Amino acid sequence: MARRIAYHGGAVHREEPVEYKDSVNLPRTDFPMRANSASREPEIQNFWRELGLYERMLERREDAPLFILHDGPPYSSSGAIHIGHALNKTLKDLVVKYRMLSGHRAPFVPGYDTHGLPTEVAALKELKARHQDMSPLEVRRVSREFAVRSIDMQKHHFMRLGGVGDWDHPYVTLDPAFEAQQIRIFGEMAARGHIYKGKKPVYWCTLDQTALAEAEIEYAEAKDPAITVRFPMMSSDVPEIRSFLETDARTVSLVIWTTTPWTLPANLAIAVGNEIAYTLVAAPEHDLLVVAVDRLTALENDLGVALTPVGTAFSGQALAGSTYRHVWADRVSPVIVADHVTTDAGSGLVHTAPGHGMEDYLAGLSAGLEILAPLDDRGRFTGEVADWLQGKAYREANPVIIERLRTDGFLVHETQISHSVAHCWRDKQPVILRATEQWFASIDGFREQALEAIRNVRWLPASGETRITHMVAGRTDWCISRQRTWGVPIPVFYCQHDDEPLLTPASVDAVARLFERDGADAWWRLEAHEILPEGTTCAHCGGKSFRKEADIMDVWFDSGSTWSTVCEQRPEL
Repeated sequence: MARRIAYHGGAVHREEPVEYKDSVNLPRTDFPMRANSASREPEIQNFWRELGLYERMLERREDAPLFILHDGPPYSSSGAIHIGHALNKTLKDLVVKYRMLSGHRAPFVPGYDTHGLPTEVAALKELKARHQDMSPLEVRRVSREFAVRSIDMQKHHFMRLGGVGDWDHPYVTLDPAFEAQQIRIFGEMAARGHIYKGKKPVYWCTLDQTALAEAEIEYAEAKDPAITVRFPMMSSDVPEIRSFLETDARTVSLVIWTTTPWTLPANLAIAVGNEIAYTLVAAPEHDLLVVAVDRLTALENDLGVALTPVGTAFSGQALAGSTYRHVWADRVSPVIVADHVTTDAGSGLVHTAPGHGMEDYLAGLSAGLEILAPLDDRGRFTGEVADWLQGKAYREANPVIIERLRTDGFLVHETQISHSVAHCWRDKQPVILRATEQWFASIDGFREQALEAIRNVRWLPASGETRITHMVAGRTDWCISRQRTWGVPIPVFYCQHDDEPLLTPASVDAVARLFERDGADAWWRLEAHEILPEGTTCAHCGGKSFRKEADIMDVWFDSGSTWSTVCEQRPEL
């Protein structure tokens, strides 16, 4: 509050109080005093749409240099966006508008990732249904309906963030044209030798009953049994061991340590380090044991007894080629050399199950071992194992296996440990490594191209280049098949006579043209002979009857195809 004071002939006259705002010369504006953003922002955005702001920005830059920011699509597994979506779309909008103001023509086409396990699981959860109880076409119908609803909601939320773009003409991975182009990309990769089918360990979720990508894996602490087990030896060229095997009544055993007792039924070898020193020791209750010299003290601490070395130490190379028998299976297996064996933990001898670990798989591959993974899709033991294990879930089998080892006298030591274990990001449950027949994209065929492309990108921050370079340089292949229904099918056929796969330019083109016309649902609606060109025969046996591949492509294959299905297909891009 202020008072106006006037002077008249030396006399002071005080007048009535006035407001400060009436005594200051301020500019006048139509902007409201209050932001009231909850109602004002939609009004402003409606004004932009009525004005055609995005279209007018492009018109003003019609002949300007082109700048493309390709939108990596968000999953349509939920209509509600989260803070990650908001950050992603806001940063992209800043780039697009900055480029427009800098004199570029910068069209922005939003995208939506509609396929894959996240959307299928969300759709079935909403219905309280299981995919096993529905036909493939029913699963696809409900998944599509859910995805379309999610897109509508996400579009509204994204537009409320204030970003510009071609919101009425987005790219959507369930569009028939997109699916057809993705099939063509798969076919081109196959023609270049990048696609193959193989049996090797992959992350497997026993709840969703599908292979998982590494991006779908997170790690959490878990408590598991850690056991030391002895496997009786059958033969060896190491003099100290051979003499005992031939003349002594005492059993000579190889000692291994594992935190996954359930993988012991799949044991096919024991791995040793080439240059690691090993020794034979006398152990109360366990006769003679082979252990790494550097792990002898640790084993003594675990057992609480002194272990007496017998004879001189010998190398892992000398031990390689020895044989041992499985603790319950009627199987004799070899000792092999592997680079991943260390003396940091355990006994210095590594239980090797090529069907349940990538290092084990690679070591087994070098040694010519078979791939054994006696678990079904639900993680239950199959008929390939002993009767007393068949039908048991792998985690339920741990105490059963440990008790069997204890009863038969092969359990050397048992404890519990807490360690970091791979979990499914969706179910928050542990996952297993399980060898199954899967389709893979080999990175070897284009690794150098990818690394060169990485070097030609300016990375902010610079540490991003190092991280992705190591990822690409160290990866061998990528599992691209998923055991689900909602997605783009892997366009492979199998001969009914000899099960040989059929994947040719003609078959790929037939599938692509079909999807372009009718969408990917046609894969489940039609029989193989209705899709393949007339006269198609098996190159191996000449057979004319085929079945279709049941797996779909990993949803990341959809995302990775968008550069072609969008940027190469739209004239404005």
